[in-house]
Amino acid sequence: MIDDKIAAEVKELRTLIAGHDHRYYVLDDPLIADVEYDRLFKRLLELEEKYPELAVADSPTLRVGGAVLSGFAEVVHHNAMLSLDNVFSETELAEFEQRAFRYLNTDTGFAWLAEPKLDGLAVELVYEDGRFILGSTRGDGLVGEDITAGLQTIRSIPLRLRTDEKGRGIPERLVVRGEVFMDRQGFADLNRRRAEAGEPLFANPRNAAAGSLRQLDPKITADRPLRFFAYGVADTRGAGCSRQSELFPLLAGLGFAVNDLVHLCCDISEVASRYRQLEEIRNSLDYDIDGMVIKLDCFSLQERLGNTARAPRWAVAWKFPAVQATTVIKGVDFQVGRTGAVTPVAILEPVSVDGAVVGRATLHNQGEIERKDLRIGDTVLIQRAGDVIPEVVKPIVTKRNGGEKVIVFPLNCPECGQELKKKAGEAVIRCDNSSCPALRLQNLIYFAGKSGLDIEGLGKKNMEQLVGAGLFSDLPDIFRLDRETLAALDGWGDKSAENVIAALENVKKIPFSRFIAALGIRFVGEVTASALASYFGSINELLTVSGDEEKLCQCHGIGEQAAKSLATYFSDPATREMLAALEEEGVEIIPETVESKPLSKQVFLFTGSLQLMGRSEAKQLVKDFGGQVVSGLSNRVTHLVAGKKPGSKLKKAEERGIIILSEEEFRALLA
Repeated sequence: MIDDKIAAEVKELRTLIAGHDHRYYVLDDPLIADVEYDRLFKRLLELEEKYPELAVADSPTLRVGGAVLSGFAEVVHHNAMLSLDNVFSETELAEFEQRAFRYLNTDTGFAWLAEPKLDGLAVELVYEDGRFILGSTRGDGLVGEDITAGLQTIRSIPLRLRTDEKGRGIPERLVVRGEVFMDRQGFADLNRRRAEAGEPLFANPRNAAAGSLRQLDPKITADRPLRFFAYGVADTRGAGCSRQSELFPLLAGLGFAVNDLVHLCCDISEVASRYRQLEEIRNSLDYDIDGMVIKLDCFSLQERLGNTARAPRWAVAWKFPAVQATTVIKGVDFQVGRTGAVTPVAILEPVSVDGAVVGRATLHNQGEIERKDLRIGDTVLIQRAGDVIPEVVKPIVTKRNGGEKVIVFPLNCPECGQELKKKAGEAVIRCDNSSCPALRLQNLIYFAGKSGLDIEGLGKKNMEQLVGAGLFSDLPDIFRLDRETLAALDGWGDKSAENVIAALENVKKIPFSRFIAALGIRFVGEVTASALASYFGSINELLTVSGDEEKLCQCHGIGEQAAKSLATYFSDPATREMLAALEEEGVEIIPETVESKPLSKQVFLFTGSLQLMGRSEAKQLVKDFGGQVVSGLSNRVTHLVAGKKPGSKLKKAEERGIIILSEEEFRALLA
């Protein structure tokens, strides 16, 4: 039996240390000296080591890091962690607001919440009964990585939520989202220590923060100067407040650090003014920001606006102007992508741009080269667009000396030699040789990579090596790899080979939607693949209509381009052979349940002006209930919703026997 005095001391120490952590790391208002804090922490460590039965999941001693992990497990986000769309000017911001007006069918001004956009790593924290139980990365928005062990070491993240004296104020379950970052002083100190130890330096604070969190050894993460700001919750319906501006003090009361530069703006002009203020003080802050996030303050309006496939309609990121530098174009490399597009890439005299060394930058296409009049040997202005992707902005013509050379686009594919083609209306020049080694390589890399099946151990460099070694040339060859062959390759060994073989076994059961997305078919991304899976359910059902573009178009979200691309791909005998070969290798494409919703298989057409809601909102509601929306009258239409002044479509729909709904009847149908 443990002495009651020992148990009481441990409990008191945990309470004291948690309180001092909050004062120091969240409020920046410490009450005791560091040496006194260290004495308390050391005493708690000693007692927990001596009496392991007193261990609890939210002890402050977890801040020092636990056992080394074997890998990161997947975490499914119950509410998707979406990206934000970007705007780069006041005009684009006004257009964003006008879209919200049209969607909600109103011209009443909104209140907006403006907050600095930190250049860090978005994470999600799950609390149950006030205790931190799970933390994860954003990942692809739907599935992230479990980094709980690393997040526990960040002292500005509460391991237990704070309450008042009566224990009130803690929700049963709370999912908080925010940004993990490294401030400038912490980043400088970390790089100084790494330089002294002979270790490579981090390029910028964001890379340092991301690299620190994705450590399998939490003790390494614990040694890194990471900070956290909370900026939202996954589900506002359980937030205990009705506005974004009310959420921040609520989160602060629970023990979270929140940004003190968050500002409520009464209209869009005040938003623009706030942006200019943040831009002015940007360099004086002790952490990096790359713009300002604008969120509609009212939660109920946020819910009405909803989201697109990748971003909320009620929030946007207004990015700061990209950081720029000058350098020289030394040459141009022409790369062939997985869709056959030939992209010119400038080879640059290496130059540092906002902490990152840039040696290559995209030139986009032949039209852009000609429009900007770029030449080899030009001194050029480059920028990291959105602070990320390097691109060449323009040549500095005054620095030309006559020795510059015109950039000549190749007539033939640099990989297979086949004549390149440019279709009418397209800016891109393509190689359409399906046997082109560059296309095959990029397709294999995509299939095995993060956007495809995400096969551990088969990243871009390893795939290039394996293809170069002649081990495979088509998708089924990936599943024919054997341990002995892999282990004998340069840079490999028994362990890495075994890991790849195990990873291949783990991905042989592939959900239908993920398989379609992994194929890299032109015009078919994750959203289109999900639409196909929801509509057809299985690969066999899709194959029965794959050559019929009209039937493919009946699936909501499949336009003419995607339908034509799908028909071409699945009508190719080589595709059927590939699918059969995958089946022989044990690959199973798992059917997905076709979702049954109230308006499934029903097609709506809107005509006239709606009075009670915006047309965009009405269309989205139809889609949410499983229906489809079209813009023109055809035999596919099952319902026509007639607003004021419906025009000729109403009479034609009546003649065809299509169901006619007034706006009130439409709302009643949804209800």
